[in-house]
Amino acid sequence: MRIWSLHPRLLDRAGLVAGWREALLAQKVLAGETTGYRSHPQLQRFAAHADPMAAIGAYLRALQEEATGRGYRFDASRIRAPERADGPERIPVTEGQLLFELEHLRRKCAARAPEAAAALPAPGEVPPAHPLLRVEPGGVEDWERG
Repeated sequence: MRIWSLHPRLLDRAGLVAGWREALLAQKVLAGETTGYRSHPQLQRFAAHADPMAAIGAYLRALQEEATGRGYRFDASRIRAPERADGPERIPVTEGQLLFELEHLRRKCAARAPEAAAALPAPGEVPPAHPLLRVEPGGVEDWERG
């Protein structure tokens, strides 16, 4: 499971589609509707949120909006948490985590979507984070397994 910390606009088609599918699974896990993936490390930041369902809902909404902008049809009715005008409290993410994920995405795109890889921020340049996340200094997150 990869729930990207990167801004959805950086994801290639495959990354965006897989991210949507995996975030929907995360929503199911957070709702207590499946026994699998309950202790997946990438879910820790959502599970620790004051309102986990609002957080995953905001995460999914940003993916859905990016997909719509690209002409894809991600079914927004699958997002369970109602949209709030003020949005949920933002989740911290470290610069090191964003850099780690950028290089991970770069390797994936080099193999499947070279044009997307070429459009990514330069190596070492801290990329934009998902709108739900708040960027802070620091290394790779403790929950990252690579």
